[in-house]
Amino acid sequence: MFKRIALFIATNLAVIFLLSAVCHLLGIDQWASQRGMGLGGLIVFAAVFGMGGAFISLAMSKWMAKMSTGAKVITEPRNETERWLIDTVRRHADKAGIGMPEVAVYDAPEMNAFATGMTRNSSLVAVSTGLLQQMDREQVSAVLGHEIGHVANGDMVTLTLIQGVLNTLVIVLARIVGRVVDSWLSGGRERDGEGGIGYFVTVMILQIIFGLFASMIVMWFSRWREFRADAAGANLAGRASMISALQRLSGNHGDTTLPQTIQAFGISGQLASGFKRLFMSHPPIEERIKALQNAQ
Repeated sequence: MFKRIALFIATNLAVIFLLSAVCHLLGIDQWASQRGMGLGGLIVFAAVFGMGGAFISLAMSKWMAKMSTGAKVITEPRNETERWLIDTVRRHADKAGIGMPEVAVYDAPEMNAFATGMTRNSSLVAVSTGLLQQMDREQVSAVLGHEIGHVANGDMVTLTLIQGVLNTLVIVLARIVGRVVDSWLSGGRERDGEGGIGYFVTVMILQIIFGLFASMIVMWFSRWREFRADAAGANLAGRASMISALQRLSGNHGDTTLPQTIQAFGISGQLASGFKRLFMSHPPIEERIKALQNAQ
């Protein structure tokens, strides 16, 4: 579990460092410094790279999900199960008021499913073979409703916006503090061009620290959206079916074979305790069941 959390954090930090490296290689940091660019200019440059990286990831999300899981999109149903999947997704999508998603199946032993895509009308819903084998159709229908709920709620775009804004803030705040520290170390003297060693060391350290806090915020939203998607699944397929599906999902014991890049999009996530709970993409199953049971 700790290894998976570390990989998640490393992925987010890698994005921030990549954006920073691009700024440096293209001379943006030096160009801005030489022209005495103010806070507004810094925010604009940071937003271009911070938001840009997040939305590029979203734009590639369907392709990456298919490639990383080996998910096969159902173009022509080959059997009764695939026809039922297509019909159920279409019924839920129509009720939720979104375009018909692509429907796919991927080979994995655990019960899981995920949804991703750039827009509400251009999404992908995929289920594992383990889920189809170990759940009855009412439970699978509820899982599909949960995933359609994510799409209808615009969760993928919202998560991308949050990640982009936080990437931007990390880049901006690290550089502002870096300039303050560099000025203090140089005795308040103005530097031409790039900052000194104090600037670069400070920016590097603060990007790690701020990046950790940013990851906590992203994961808080990810946990919150699972409750909303559960409510959507209950509305589309029935509360009893959604609760039954979650109870069945508890048999995963927090295990998943989904790649790190799309684990937050799965219906079943990793379990953790203590400080590591802050980096969980999903709330515990028992909390989700309780929320549905207490819903009015």
